[in-house]
Amino acid sequence: MTARIFRPAKNAMQSGQGKSKHWVLVFEPEAPREIDPLMGYTSSTDMASQIKLRFDSLEEAESYAKRKGIEYVVQQPHDVERKKVAYADNFRSDRKAPWTH
Repeated sequence: MTARIFRPAKNAMQSGQGKSKHWVLVFEPEAPREIDPLMGYTSSTDMASQIKLRFDSLEEAESYAKRKGIEYVVQQPHDVERKKVAYADNFRSDRKAPWTH
């Protein structure tokens, strides 16, 4: 049973960095999902796929996995470079393309 440790990206509907500072440990699926023939739902017999553990730091998540004897893979986060943009830049005289309505 292998696990993946990662820091989740921010939700597309949020502008801040909430819920993206902690690290998450999830187990990789061991059995494929199956489609129920009667209702059409997808289901799995893998109960470990429902477990999602949150940690405050990467070191805590790694030490938990080592204590429990869980093989794990760490995915490093992709930090986004924010570009500072001001509304006044739309009206600068040195714009490459003219601003029109």
